[in-house]
Amino acid sequence: MSSHYLWYIPNTVEPGHRGDDTTDGWGSLDLSTELALAAEAHGWEGALIGTGWGRPDTFTVATALAARTTTFQPLVAIRPGYWQPAHFASAAATLDRLSGGRLLVNIVSGHDGVAQYGDTAGDQAQRYGRTQEFLAIVRRLWTQERVTFHGEHYRVDDSTLAPRPVATDDRAHPRLYFGGASPAAERVAAAEADVQLFWGEPLDGVAERIARLRALSDDVERRHAPLEFGLRITTVVRDTSEEAWHDAEAKVARMAQDAGARPDPLRRRAVGQQRLLDLAARGDVLDSCLYTAPGRYGGGGAGTTWLVGSAEDVADALRRYRDLGVTHFVLSDTPYLHETARVGQSLLGLLREPVPA
Repeated sequence: MSSHYLWYIPNTVEPGHRGDDTTDGWGSLDLSTELALAAEAHGWEGALIGTGWGRPDTFTVATALAARTTTFQPLVAIRPGYWQPAHFASAAATLDRLSGGRLLVNIVSGHDGVAQYGDTAGDQAQRYGRTQEFLAIVRRLWTQERVTFHGEHYRVDDSTLAPRPVATDDRAHPRLYFGGASPAAERVAAAEADVQLFWGEPLDGVAERIARLRALSDDVERRHAPLEFGLRITTVVRDTSEEAWHDAEAKVARMAQDAGARPDPLRRRAVGQQRLLDLAARGDVLDSCLYTAPGRYGGGGAGTTWLVGSAEDVADALRRYRDLGVTHFVLSDTPYLHETARVGQSLLGLLREPVPA
């Protein structure tokens, strides 16, 4: 199975995201376009576009970037509760058709200050139950005529979309990425996602989760193509290992100075996030080059653990994930514009060339 390599666009109006040094232009179409074109020019298939209340609307940004690029695939992060499933299915199908089949979708179910935009999501079971219905309706509307669905959270009656997403031999509709490490989240992924995204756990943790998700796919009688797996992680890549570790440790030292300046009240509530934070107890460096120290000083999500080293070091680490069955990689480092080029030029060629037997 072929592998796919995406970058990350933070999509924020505030400078300084994860230490980025660009001070002007955040929230503007010009800077977002510059980031997307840089990804396109340096070998990335596209980029994840971050989401969150109080940030630019992700779907609107993705639509603008699709119009200003040629091959760039926006991986659009969206939330059930912010969208109704039929409304989203129609908007996404339209963007996919207008962009020539370039849309990718990342479904997010974690906490996000839902009361600020009128959501009424309850406990974890309710949130993930709703997400599963959301995915089921979207899939059906993208592929079936006259859809009727009556669930606990959503219902549609005799619904048909026009236009439909672009369908080819390789895809029936935009690929649906999904994250989450709780048992409830994993059952949703096993039933309805196309790609389960992992954050930067060690190889043994990823292997264990892949085995469990494959077993869950049988338990829930998955009706779709086999679930695929992805890794979302920060990569600190330099010409030499020594330079990479020097820069990574300097970044963590700066994070330590700023620790507590921007507390995140949701930081420890997600199961997947807590799994990453717990890794620090096993050591600062796990596997060959997985750096856990950033999580001690405010690193969150994909910034909690980093792969650090020369291009060959990091490529070898990513190949080991690939050997486990991971085929989708969403990488990033800051400053975003500079690292889009550096990592694309130094790393992607190594990952795409055949590995000698």
